[in-house]
Amino acid sequence: MTCTIVWHSSSIAHKTGASHPESPARLEAILDALREDACADIVEWVSASEAPFTALSAVHEAEHIARLQQVASRGGGALDADTVMSAGSWEAALYAAGAAIRVAQLALDHQPAFAAVRPPGHHATAAQAMGFCLLNNVAIAARYAIDELALQRVLIVDWDVHHGNGTQDIFGRDPRVRYVSLHQSPLYPGTGAEEETGVGNIFNVPRPSGLRRETYVQDLNDAVHRATDHWQPDLLLISAGFDAMAGDPLAGFTLEPEDYAAWIETWKGLHVPMGAVLEGGYAPHRIARAAVCAVRSLASSTPDRS
Repeated sequence: MTCTIVWHSSSIAHKTGASHPESPARLEAILDALREDACADIVEWVSASEAPFTALSAVHEAEHIARLQQVASRGGGALDADTVMSAGSWEAALYAAGAAIRVAQLALDHQPAFAAVRPPGHHATAAQAMGFCLLNNVAIAARYAIDELALQRVLIVDWDVHHGNGTQDIFGRDPRVRYVSLHQSPLYPGTGAEEETGVGNIFNVPRPSGLRRETYVQDLNDAVHRATDHWQPDLLLISAGFDAMAGDPLAGFTLEPEDYAAWIETWKGLHVPMGAVLEGGYAPHRIARAAVCAVRSLASSTPDRS
């Protein structure tokens, strides 16, 4: 099989400033690696569409959406100390959310997919942009899958090194969605304690920096097993940040690119349609290698076509 790469050129037009870690260079490195001849046989390319307003408003408050539009229309500006917009950022956010929706649709059509887009999304709450994130892409896709595609159960697994506080906040009282997050603690944004369990649908795995990579891999696998025990999801969406690797400038986990492929290989045993949406990762050459490993593993999926 192949893995469909869903992307849009507007992602590069989201400008954050020369010294900002969430830069176009990180996505450009991933796209360049996936365009190399070595990947030609495993990828297909699809251009994203804008997310419909109804999909945005199913997750985000109207005031939040209006503020993002207004800041972009003025040429951009700072939303907080870490999160900035340029004139092209609103369009990039619309297409990034649309790409996440398309990933869900493709996965359900038995085509593994990866949304190679920015800005990332998992810190954005219903009412607030934060942590480099404007719209919560994976949450929009999960809610769309439930509301528009009639799914009953969606599993979100977040392997970004930072806790996806926005995703947890959005779904913390929705038993149709289960959220599993492995993340460094203490670290931004300071949420994600094991005691934060929602309505029994939140599975947080906070861990200190510097552990053996095998420990992180096993601990996330164990949490996914707990989340799916007597609970079979209709769709698995991965919040695919690649900042848990050794050498990332913003964190201290020790993963290697091959570990992301190993996770996907394990989760194939769930026999669930699977797709991934890019989140963080701030060492461009490293995240490019990890993305290729993840995409190769997705491409070797053999979903049940019954």
